[in-house]
Amino acid sequence: MKRKNGYYTIGMVAEILNVHPHTLREYEREGLINPIRTTGNIRLYTDDDIEDVKFIREMTQELGVNLAGVDIIMRMKRQIEQLHEIIEDLEKALRKKIEEEQTRKSSLVKKKPSHIVEIKIEKE
Repeated sequence: MKRKNGYYTIGMVAEILNVHPHTLREYEREGLINPIRTTGNIRLYTDDDIEDVKFIREMTQELGVNLAGVDIIMRMKRQIEQLHEIIEDLEKALRKKIEEEQTRKSSLVKKKPSHIVEIKIEKE
């Protein structure tokens, strides 16, 4: 089944995932998915929406989680994904700082230690 401009209609998604369109509408009512709407109020689903529906189906059918539980799990999953992005950004920033510090250190002029001369002062 071909998609148009990267989006799928509710009928296409229902066929691809072998679910009833009513099920997709219910997931939307529950706030689990949020397809975009055209000016004619037609639902358009993305690949991410399809992945979310697959996840919802797996949670409900294979693991017996109810929709309220799926909602909590999906929120936690999104938070974890956001935290992973923050960690990746922090790692990149840290690597950059380390690289900058190494570059700065390598550009410093190295001075050989001078000889230490002992001076004795005698009291009279």
